[in-house]
Amino acid sequence: MEARKVYDEAIVIDGLSISNWESDAVFQRLRAGNLTAINATVATWENFQQTMAHLAKWMRRFRERRDILQVKETADIHTAKKLGKTGIILGFQNASPIENELDRLGLFLALGVRVIQLTYHETNLLGSGCWERFDSGLSNFGVDAVREMNRLGILIDLSHVGPKTTMEAIEMSEQPVAITHANARSFYNHPRNKEEDALRLLAEKGGVVGATSYTPFLPKGYDSTLEDFVDALDNMVERIGLDHVAIGTDSTHDQPLEFWHYIVSQQGTKFPSTFADGSVPYTEINFQPKGIDTPAEFPNLAEALANRGYSAEDITKLLGGNWLKLFEKVWNP
Repeated sequence: MEARKVYDEAIVIDGLSISNWESDAVFQRLRAGNLTAINATVATWENFQQTMAHLAKWMRRFRERRDILQVKETADIHTAKKLGKTGIILGFQNASPIENELDRLGLFLALGVRVIQLTYHETNLLGSGCWERFDSGLSNFGVDAVREMNRLGILIDLSHVGPKTTMEAIEMSEQPVAITHANARSFYNHPRNKEEDALRLLAEKGGVVGATSYTPFLPKGYDSTLEDFVDALDNMVERIGLDHVAIGTDSTHDQPLEFWHYIVSQQGTKFPSTFADGSVPYTEINFQPKGIDTPAEFPNLAEALANRGYSAEDITKLLGGNWLKLFEKVWNP
C-alpha cells in the first residue's frame, strides 16, 4: 500500500482547529497538507454581537480567498476535494453566542454554523463545563437546546463539557453527537479527556470522537511526537471501534499571547483563572506533536497509520470518512 496515494485520494477532515484566521500562513498550510475540510472555531467566550462580527469576517474571507469555500452540507466537502480547496465548517466551542434566545440557533444555522459545543470550560445557561467546581447536568434551557439542535441539524459537540452534562446530552439527543477533540481519561488523566462510560455510550448511539493531537492531552505532553498521537488513535479505536474514531487536532497555529489569556480566562474575562496557570509561556510551547506540527505535515499521518497495520480503508475512515458519515446523518435530520 502506498500511504501517500491513500492520503491524496482520501477526504481529509480536521474535527477542530482554533488557529489564527487572520494569518495567511494558516490557510497556506491547510492547502500544503491537502486538507479537505476543517471545523473552524468562530466563538469560545463571545456573546451574540461579538460572534456576529466574527461571522461577518468569515463572509469576507469566503468572498476574497480562492483557497477556501464554506461548507453548509456534505456535498460542499466533496466539492472542496474536487476543486483543491479547503472547506470551512463554521463551529462554536460554546453556546454563549445564543445567549438566552433559543431561536438564535436557527439564525446561526442560516449563516452556515454546523457545529456547536454546549459549554466551554465552565457553566453557561445550558450546563456545566469540564473545569467547573460542580456539574449539575443539563439545565432546562440546555435540554431545549439539545432538542432544537437535533431538529435543525446542528451537530452537538461535547469536548469541553463536564462529565454529567456530557452523559445527559448523549442520552437525550435523538441524533448522534460528537466529541470533536479529546482523548480517553484512562489513556491520560486530564479533566478535558473523556470518561469511559461517555465514550462507550456515544459510540453505541452512532457518534464520533476526534482523537486529539493537542500535546497537553497526551502522556508525553509537550515532548509528544506523531507516534504518540497514533498511540492515542490506537487507544480510542480499541475502546469504541474504528467506525467511531476520527481526528481533531485542536490546533492553535499563529495565535498571539492575548488569545491564550482569553481562552483560559474565567468566562473570558478573569485571567488568570482558577483552572489555568498565568505563568505558562503559551507562545513558546509545542502544542502539536513533532512530525505533525502543522497541517502541511498531515500526510505523515497516513504513513504512520499504515506502519501500524491499518488498511487503506481504515486510514480513509480515520482521516475523514467517519466525520463525513456523521455529518451526512446529523446535518439532514
